[in-house]
Amino acid sequence: MKLEVDTASPVPPFEQVRERLAGAILAGELAPGERLPSIRQLASDLGLAAGTMARAYTELERAGLVVTARGRGTRVGGTAEADGAVRSAADAYIAAARGSGLDLGAMVALLRARHS
Repeated sequence: MKLEVDTASPVPPFEQVRERLAGAILAGELAPGERLPSIRQLASDLGLAAGTMARAYTELERAGLVVTARGRGTRVGGTAEADGAVRSAADAYIAAARGSGLDLGAMVALLRARHS
């Protein structure tokens, strides 16, 4: 998997990395237990600060998508962790959509439009 960061994008670099890695994990491009590059290595590869990559990894860990263990590095979390993250994201989407007055049909239509 190749990661790239668009420095001209209004989306912060850490968020671009977080989004790409989360998408790859949830799509099965990265298998549970697969080791991710170290923060320093990824920062060097992308020409970014290590703190930027650390923030991306921290957000992924909070979402349950990766697990970091001293001496073992950062690895893709198991299916249960990823499923939990998807459920949490779905709950947040539903709450926001309901708060905006969308019904189920509108929510599904929006998902379909964004998915393609």
